[in-house]
Amino acid sequence: MPKYLVTASYSADGAKGLLADGGTGRREAVKREIQSCGGTLEWMYFAFGEHDLYVVVDIPDNVSMAAISIVARSSGAVHSKAVPLLSPEDLDAATKKQVDYRPPGA
Repeated sequence: MPKYLVTASYSADGAKGLLADGGTGRREAVKREIQSCGGTLEWMYFAFGEHDLYVVVDIPDNVSMAAISIVARSSGAVHSKAVPLLSPEDLDAATKKQVDYRPPGA
């Protein structure tokens, strides 16, 4: 199943919701959201700095990840980015693929 790293930052309204729900409440909400699209929450950590939240999820496909992202972002409470993750085995398979590439100007 594809794996994604999701980074998120709360808007002012989202931070107010976090104050009301607490960290464990938000984790349960995120877990339910991911499960509703057939995925699983691997881990979730809050942070301070550029992003408020780091999450790794297993999601069945890009369409499901897009659906989760669209719904969450449409709330206006959170700004997020999902980055596809590749396992070392995925990278091994990628290095064995034949690619017809010509560098610019060559």
